[in-house]
Amino acid sequence: MDTHSHATAIRAVPAQWLDCGFRLLVMRQYHADGAPPAFALIEQRLLRTPQRFGRHGLSFANTFLPEVMAWLSDHLGRPSLHDDSRRPSRNPRWPVLRWQSEDRLWPDGMRTTEWFAEVDFRDAAAWVAFAERWHDRLRGGIAGERSDGVDDPSSPSAVARLNQ
Repeated sequence: MDTHSHATAIRAVPAQWLDCGFRLLVMRQYHADGAPPAFALIEQRLLRTPQRFGRHGLSFANTFLPEVMAWLSDHLGRPSLHDDSRRPSRNPRWPVLRWQSEDRLWPDGMRTTEWFAEVDFRDAAAWVAFAERWHDRLRGGIAGERSDGVDDPSSPSAVARLNQ
């Protein structure tokens, strides 16, 4: 049985590849007539679990897990820099995260909205390094577990395997 063919599946799915980044299914919103929306978090191992907050409406934060943040900081510098006048500014080398949604109608008639985090790297070399390091997690797996029998996620051929 393909668990991703059912609206209630919450298992991790591989990321979709963008030109210089990726798109990751993070959350599924269920719509039922006359009921408030319900949400299911999709298992994934790159971003923190979205937190619902806000008194009026819903707002979801989007950020990387601590170990991914540490790796990005080591390779790209701090996410926030200071300009000549000491004002904070965004580090332009850091990837941009944004939410995208797609409505979906399931074979059983269930209607959902799929919520994706899109991560765009501004620097191709940073994206390649990220993809090599976090290959397993981008494929929907757990770090250290490899479905393709390759043990070294930082090998030069890791990016080529991403598109297989």
